[in-house]
Amino acid sequence: MAIKIYNTLRKDYEDLVPLSDSKVGIYMCGMTVQDRPHLGHMRTFLFGDVLRRYLEYKGYEVIYIQNFTDIDDKIIQRSKSENIDWRALGDKYEQEFLKAAEALNVKLATYYPKATQFIQEIIELIEILVRKGFAYESNGNVYFEVAKFKDYGKLSGKNIEDLKESYRIEPDPNKRNPMDFALWKAHKEGEPYWYSPWGKGRPGWHIECSVMSTHFLGQPFDIHMGGQDLIFPHHEDEIAQSEAAYEREFVKYWIHSAPMLIKGEKMSKSTGLYFAISDLLEKYTPEAIRLFILQKHYRSPAEYVPDYLEEAERAIGRLKSFLNQVTPADGKVIGEKVKEFEEAMEDDLNTPKAIGIVFELLKEGNVKLQKGESAADEGATILFILEILGFRITDFTKKKLDTEKISELVRLILDVRQELRKNKNFELADKIRSDLEWLGIKVKDTREGTIFEL
Repeated sequence: MAIKIYNTLRKDYEDLVPLSDSKVGIYMCGMTVQDRPHLGHMRTFLFGDVLRRYLEYKGYEVIYIQNFTDIDDKIIQRSKSENIDWRALGDKYEQEFLKAAEALNVKLATYYPKATQFIQEIIELIEILVRKGFAYESNGNVYFEVAKFKDYGKLSGKNIEDLKESYRIEPDPNKRNPMDFALWKAHKEGEPYWYSPWGKGRPGWHIECSVMSTHFLGQPFDIHMGGQDLIFPHHEDEIAQSEAAYEREFVKYWIHSAPMLIKGEKMSKSTGLYFAISDLLEKYTPEAIRLFILQKHYRSPAEYVPDYLEEAERAIGRLKSFLNQVTPADGKVIGEKVKEFEEAMEDDLNTPKAIGIVFELLKEGNVKLQKGESAADEGATILFILEILGFRITDFTKKKLDTEKISELVRLILDVRQELRKNKNFELADKIRSDLEWLGIKVKDTREGTIFEL
C-alpha cells in the first residue's frame, strides 16, 4: 500500500512516490533563532520526525535537512534590544532548540545548515535571476519581479491581485510592484553585512531556503515541510525564485501542519502568545507532550489546554503501569494490529488513529491481566508502535533487576574489600562498605566472614 499524503501544491491526496527507489529527501523549514522554541514550533517538528521515522520503517534512507535562519530583521532587532551580538543570540536559541528536540526524542537532522554559511551560493542564485530578467536591482537592494513569473500563487491558490488585497504590504519606493520580494537587502548602519555585486548587504528571507534545500537535495526534491503560516509568502516565493532560475519543478510534495492555538489564537513569537517548550518540559514528561501532539491530526489546528496535557500524562502513566506488569520481550507482535497501524499512518499520517490502536491494545491487555492470562503480545505490539511514533522506549519499561546477578557482583566487590582489609587499606575498604550501604545493600562483618542483605 502506498502512503497517501495531502499535497498542498495539488490541493489533493496523492500517493507518495519518491524520486528514488531507496532514498527520500525532506527539507523542513526550521527556526528563526531570535527567541525560544515554543510548543507550536515543536508540533511541526514532531510531525516531521514522525514522517521521517515511518519512511525509515518502510525501508527508505531519509536525508533530512532542517535549517536555522540566523540572519533576519527580527534577529537584528532582538540583538539590539538585548545588547548582545546577533551571532551569540542565534547560537543561544539554536542550542535551546537542540536541547528541546533531544528531550522530545526528535531525531537529529542529517544537516542543520545556516543562512550565513551560504552567502556566496545565495549571491550566485540572485545573479541567475537578474540575468534571466526575473530580478532587478534598486538602490543596493535586489527584488524578485513577481509579475514575470506566470505561476505565482499556485501554492496558495490565489492570483496576484487577490494577494494584493489579502495581505497588507508596506509601501517601498524601491520596488516596481508592492508584491515584489527582497532577494538582497542593502546595508543599513549598524547592521551586519556581506559584500555583493550590488554593494554591502544581506540576503532576504526566502532566498536562503531555496539555496540550502537544493544544495543538499538537488532540484527537484521530494518533500518540503513547514507550518501552514509559511505557505504565503515564504513557500510561494521559494517556488517562484527556484523554478524561474532553473526552469524545472522545485519540489514534488508540499506538506504543511496546522498551528497550535491558545484560546483560538495562533501560538506565535510575534504576538508573545506562546508557551516555551523548555517551560512545559519542567511541568510535563516528554512522552506526555509527544502524545498530546500526536493525538491531533497534523492538518487540524490543536488547542493548547493544560487539562489536555494532564490527561496525556495520566494516559502515559497507564501505559507505563501496564508495560511494567508484563514482559514484552517474551511476546510476539500482533500482525493484525500492525497492519491497522500501517493503514492509519499511510492515510495522510493519521496519528490520532494510530494512537487509538495503542490504547485498544492497552485495554485488551489489561483484560487479559485481570483474567490471569499473559498479555506479553499486547505489550510487545504497543512498544513496536510507540517506537515508530518516536517515543523513547526506555521511558516506558523499567529494567527488571536480576537479584542473582546483583548478588554475584556484590560478592565480588566484597571479596575485593576483604583483600583491602588484609592489606590494611581500611580507608578504601570502609568507602566500599559505605557506598554499598548508600545503595541500600546492608553489609555486616562477622567471625564467619562478611555477609550482606539486598
